Amino acid sequence: MDFNTIKVQLGESVAWINLDRPEVRNALNDTLIHELTEAFDWLNSRDDIRVIVLKGNGPAFCAGADLTYMKAMAGFSHAQNIADAEKLSKLFRTIYYCNKAVIVDVHGACIGGANGIIAAADIVIAEKATKFAFTEVKLGLTPATISPFVVSKIGNTAAKELMLTGRRFTAAEAKDFRLVNVVVDESEMIDTERQYIDHFLHASPDAIVECKNLLRMVTGTNDPNNPVFYQTSLLIAAQRVSKAGQEGMKAFFEKRKPSWE
Repeated sequence: MDFNTIKVQLGESVAWINLDRPEVRNALNDTLIHELTEAFDWLNSRDDIRVIVLKGNGPAFCAGADLTYMKAMAGFSHAQNIADAEKLSKLFRTIYYCNKAVIVDVHGACIGGANGIIAAADIVIAEKATKFAFTEVKLGLTPATISPFVVSKIGNTAAKELMLTGRRFTAAEAKDFRLVNVVVDESEMIDTERQYIDHFLHASPDAIVECKNLLRMVTGTNDPNNPVFYQTSLLIAAQRVSKAGQEGMKAFFEKRKPSWE
């Protein structure tokens, strides 16, 4: 398959996906969201692929939403914002309900929606200099569509700390919050990735599928059509057109403090 914003490499039982918008630190836009969803769907349907590894080309894994994309969203109608939020929610669900083992390597920055991607994955390897943040509240918004996956992964207490403050935090803190599995030096990223791949390839692929289903059942996240996913899309759509959301995004683009500061 041909893509414009990602690169896919197929190996023996393993597929690597690289976010490929390095000039904007792999920021999320409509095309990237669509293509990444499509790639995970495609790889999930292939019997020859057992592990999917997601990375980012350039200086950062993903710096959150693309500025041009954000400016467009600010002018969307409520209905357009619902449709857009549904696309983002679908991406996270596609990763979370994927039957393959999913590894994500992060470096540089992992901001906003990028944290939804890693929360939906099975294993997250972080380079120790990586910076993380849930910055939505500083824009007058909330991390709505990513919240089911993040809260499922790190719990309510950690989610309150990170989502309500919107503060930046380190890879070491991300590990303490259980957002990532392991923190390594840049030189150790490939070896660590290979170790996890080796673990997964020694396991029965059928057992991996059933184990992922088991964990979803035990944690109550086994329904991809759970109404909560649509409710989070409605929530962020309303916030984007709200007074606070409009002011927050406008202040961000104008590089000034929002009115509530």
